[in-house]
Amino acid sequence: MAETEWWQRGPVEGVPDVLQPVAHILLQVRESVGELIPGLTEEQWNARPAGVASVAFHVKHMTGVIDRLFTYARGDALSDAQFVALRVEKAPLSLAEVPDILDALDRRVEMAIDELRGVDVATLGDFRPVGRSKLPSTVIGCLVHGAEHAMRHVGQLSVTTRVVR
Repeated sequence: MAETEWWQRGPVEGVPDVLQPVAHILLQVRESVGELIPGLTEEQWNARPAGVASVAFHVKHMTGVIDRLFTYARGDALSDAQFVALRVEKAPLSLAEVPDILDALDRRVEMAIDELRGVDVATLGDFRPVGRSKLPSTVIGCLVHGAEHAMRHVGQLSVTTRVVR
């Protein structure tokens, strides 16, 4: 385990000051997942103790939620591929698929950090419709929620991995 969390390691290069917390959370999500999942069996990845979401779901959902909320932050609608990915988040996985879902999370975090570097901070308060209902949010609202929602699932993942072990 790292000695310090990302928010204590200084600024992420190129990310605007106001978006540093978003970058730190995303990097912490990725690091925490890597610390929590080593050695899990296929059964443990897919277990749903007391009916809670599986480890597999949490990791896939983190990737998906970052992807979807950053899409909304850009002002884009979700693609068909994103809706397909959303539907398969709850599907069980094989151990052979684990490297792919971890790579997907790693790539999505890197893409998100790159996106943060390019955000015009003057647009952070701009309206962004979310979901089919076009619920009201803002650029910063989508970015922050994408990161904090993923971190919520790290907390759930932490408990679930302990229970299934």
